[in-house]
Amino acid sequence: AAGTTREWVLVCSLHQHDAPVVDQGAQALLDEVGLHGELYDTAFHADCISRVSDALAKSLKSPKRVTHVGVGQAKVEKVASSRRVVSPDGRVSWDRYSASARDPRLSEAPEGEIDPYLKTISFWQDDRPLLALHSYATHPMSYYGRGGVSSDFVGVARRRRAQDDGRVTQIYVTGCSGDVTAGKYNDGTPLMRQALADRIYRAMTAAWAATERFPLERLAFRSAPLDLPFHEGPEFTRQALEKTLADRDVKVTARILAAMGLSSLDRIARGEKIDLPCIDLGRAKIVLFPGEAFVGYQLMAQRLAPDSFVLSIGYGECWPGYVPTQAAFDDHFNHDWRWAGPGSEERIRAALQKVLP
Repeated sequence: AAGTTREWVLVCSLHQHDAPVVDQGAQALLDEVGLHGELYDTAFHADCISRVSDALAKSLKSPKRVTHVGVGQAKVEKVASSRRVVSPDGRVSWDRYSASARDPRLSEAPEGEIDPYLKTISFWQDDRPLLALHSYATHPMSYYGRGGVSSDFVGVARRRRAQDDGRVTQIYVTGCSGDVTAGKYNDGTPLMRQALADRIYRAMTAAWAATERFPLERLAFRSAPLDLPFHEGPEFTRQALEKTLADRDVKVTARILAAMGLSSLDRIARGEKIDLPCIDLGRAKIVLFPGEAFVGYQLMAQRLAPDSFVLSIGYGECWPGYVPTQAAFDDHFNHDWRWAGPGSEERIRAALQKVLP
């Protein structure tokens, strides 16, 4: 639809948990064992792809000329917190999920490693603002698990910004936040959705007010092919996953996860690389990371390009699931949604060094 190749089309997920999970390879495997349509609604997905493609093709008929780029950031207060919590006895746990504030142990623990700043890159036609791209690193969930698909608190904040100035298209993306949630501050009540939305909205407004504009004199695109090692556990071998998938006495959830693991192994066997792309706007850069990359990767990208305003987007190619840093692997982070294995940090760092000169 865009008239280009895959590498030049950047796609990401916001990663609300009350939303469809799509893996066509996994669904094909589930179909073979009688679990038709168990992972996602294939007709709904096909319709979404068609409508998005049609909208993209239509948009290209009326492009806007961009002459300037703006950058701004603002600190977000009382939203993000690390899932990693250290107990008084030194034990490390990863159980501060998105609605954990009712547990004093989790609400009173320090925020931990986060990126406290919401970053905004804006695109301008001379003095006219056209689009604002906002990124913040946290799981975007307030109350969930009830079957209601929504854009949650980040969507509420984005809509409010859109109402502030109809000239500016507002886009929100989730940063690298596999290990970051609102769990320290969010108790999972509906009222907290509005409170969290207010905090994101204030940061969006402050980042816009702090925006510095500069002429767009440089525009480049670089993409590095990335291989990630697969999960190291014996339960993630092809033989073990095939056994789980075929076992009718196993819970459907476990069979779905087995199908997704097998689908990922099939991608690796076919030699399909992950794209790690960067849009270089001179003083500003946009980087798209795979899966649930931990926030450490976002901070790494900023350190590798200290003279640039680096806006990170997470949840690109999502087959790896969680992508922990080596420090998190050393702290024994594990999860049935993690298909990437140890050694991921070394490979991502090498890819970043190629796209962030």
